[in-house]
Amino acid sequence: MILTVITALEFAVLYIRALTPIVVPLLLVMSAGKFALVVLFFMHLRYDSRVLSLVFVGPLLIAIGIVVALTTLTGAFLVYGR
Repeated sequence: MILTVITALEFAVLYIRALTPIVVPLLLVMSAGKFALVVLFFMHLRYDSRVLSLVFVGPLLIAIGIVVALTTLTGAFLVYGR
């Protein structure tokens, strides 16, 4: 149920023009939250060692950094244009 609500919020964010300046960071935070919920509950990672948590979180942070760098490089973060 929580994943459905977060997904609905992600779609709603795209249609609210007042959120245009922060749409990319907001979507990244919501996506990271969904990722964490899936990893913790569906993959039962919360019961495993911290090393396995780092195996999932490390690449996630690297991927977020690459996405943010590439979108700011090309200006793709401008959803509605200038």
